[in-house]
Amino acid sequence: MNYQKVTHFINRHLPTRFRRQFKDRLFRFLFEKDKEALLSLYNALNGTDYKDASLLKIVTIENAVYLEMKNDLAFVVTGVLNMYEHQSTYNPNMPVRFLMYLAQEYHKTIDQAEDSLYSSRQIPLPTPQCVVFYNGTKEMPEEHTLYLSDAFQNKSVPSSVELRVKMLNINYGHNVQLMKQCKLLSEYSQFIEITRNYMSQCNNLKIALNTAIDYCIEHDILNQQLRLYRAEVLDIMLELFDKKKYERSLKREAREEGYLEGLEKGIKVFILHCSKQNIEEDQLLAQLEDNFQLTRVQAQEYVDKYFK
Repeated sequence: MNYQKVTHFINRHLPTRFRRQFKDRLFRFLFEKDKEALLSLYNALNGTDYKDASLLKIVTIENAVYLEMKNDLAFVVTGVLNMYEHQSTYNPNMPVRFLMYLAQEYHKTIDQAEDSLYSSRQIPLPTPQCVVFYNGTKEMPEEHTLYLSDAFQNKSVPSSVELRVKMLNINYGHNVQLMKQCKLLSEYSQFIEITRNYMSQCNNLKIALNTAIDYCIEHDILNQQLRLYRAEVLDIMLELFDKKKYERSLKREAREEGYLEGLEKGIKVFILHCSKQNIEEDQLLAQLEDNFQLTRVQAQEYVDKYFK
């Protein structure tokens, strides 16, 4: 097999970066527009009773180098950096995502600090709290903690880093005490439950969503928000529950995975061919970096895996 043709094909067809367009989730939309409710959510989670919403400073990442770095909600209050994410599917990679968000937030903090990162004076950093609000259809416990260290490959070596993420089930009927303490979160939970019920009874997505919105307005569930922002909420929900778009999204992800599998196979073929040619490891690493646009660390991982 001509490995140069293999690498040429893979490099030509593999996208250099997979970017995903993230539409604002309803959770983010509602809480960003109501700082009083966001402060109420903070109080409910931390057992505090702050009243002044002006203490709260929104620092949500809107645009980073990678579009996927946009997070749901981040705000600082009384020296605590709160990073909230809403998830409708269980994602064990949330700790590393929060680690990336935290690095971005601390980078901004250090940029704004009077002292240099290299000065003898310590730069004060807000204390991070990472929370995932889960409302998917898969059964999950009331509360669950995700650990960054769960992803570490060599668990026999003590880690210098840990990051804990609290995951809360906010489906209707769960975490009742939390819901009692935060009215907007409770009404959001009810709205999603009602929406799902109407969708299960009606094949027309738009009719089902409009009927659910009418029901909630009539029964004083997100009444003010739905009256003021009905069109925006409908747009967000249509995007969220559009089955055709969801299926297309799954197919796109499958194609991306296929590309990555093809890349892996191409690299393996390349390395096996080189091993038969008695090419030195340093030379092989350089060629992998060149042909496959890998970093030295990535190249070394593949060499360790396939070079014989």
